[in-house]
Amino acid sequence: MKKYSKEYIDIVKGLLDRIGNEEEENLKKAAIILADAIENGGRIFAWGSTHSSTTMQDIYLRAGGLMLINAIFIPGLEALQTNPFGITSKIERLSGYAEIVLDYTPIRPGDVLIVVSVSGRNAVPIEMAKVAKERKIKVIAVTGYEYSSSVEPRHSSGKNMYYYADVVLDNKTKPGDAVLETKEMPTKFCPVSGITSVAVLQCLIAETVGELLERGIIPPVFMAQNLDGGEEFNNKMFERYRDRIFYLKPE
Repeated sequence: MKKYSKEYIDIVKGLLDRIGNEEEENLKKAAIILADAIENGGRIFAWGSTHSSTTMQDIYLRAGGLMLINAIFIPGLEALQTNPFGITSKIERLSGYAEIVLDYTPIRPGDVLIVVSVSGRNAVPIEMAKVAKERKIKVIAVTGYEYSSSVEPRHSSGKNMYYYADVVLDNKTKPGDAVLETKEMPTKFCPVSGITSVAVLQCLIAETVGELLERGIIPPVFMAQNLDGGEEFNNKMFERYRDRIFYLKPE
């Protein structure tokens, strides 16, 4: 019997190696954008489209992660919380929805928006990047460049999401995302974007921490709440950066 699990792990290892070897320059550029925002009073927001919302959440409210990342949650586009099946795909194609969301988000010129979408072809992720850039917000896009380049945009601009980003971080996802195949099945199985997108995002956090340390700035990083002293440490950091954190209970 073929060892599909080993093949999958080998493929993922190869993609992670590619990210490490090929995305170094773009990770550095994106880290400078985040470090500049943190140093100069800017705010950082992150949003992921449909299933990419789950990968975005890996850098939100996470032990060892940056405290200043504020997640944007869009009604109808949280992949694992919206039923019945199919609603998210329809909403993701609605032009004008992203602009409404940004209107109700406390994001302003000079802030940073991280947008995650594997295909980057649908109207909402495209407009999240496009409208943000028009408002002079720095945009970091995490996407599968090969995947996105192979599909037509579902948007009147004729451009996919990556076109509007200041920096593109490629998660190395191929068209369709799934990577395993067999002659007995007409479709591939086992996607990789969840793993590679999280890897890209955590590499971005790592590079940002390094950039801040080089500037002599102690990065605002969560200590695990389940470590002794973790809650007290985090509360002190919250007080220092409260004006740029929007997920805390109002005082």
